[in-house]
Amino acid sequence: MAEKKTTTKKAAAPKAAEKKATVKKAAAPKKAALVVNGENAGFKAGDVYQALAAAEKALTVKEIAKAAKISEEETLLGLGWLFKEGKLATAEEKITLA
Repeated sequence: MAEKKTTTKKAAAPKAAEKKATVKKAAAPKKAALVVNGENAGFKAGDVYQALAAAEKALTVKEIAKAAKISEEETLLGLGWLFKEGKLATAEEKITLA
């Protein structure tokens, strides 16, 4: 004898449950481009000078960048300006005001 298949109706799921939550991917922070011109170099030199003056001791490039709240590239730009003017001196691997 053939068996009868019984079917049951499932309750329709709410539409909200059917929608998948969309996940937004966080965009990677864009690195700001370093603009190299006379005005910017002068401002960065001022930042570096103020950081060294406030510290009153010799600092490494990383320490200067952290104290001045600028990137290491900007710190190097400012250091170059100040070295050219003769405002800095080196002591071992650290930099201090001349």
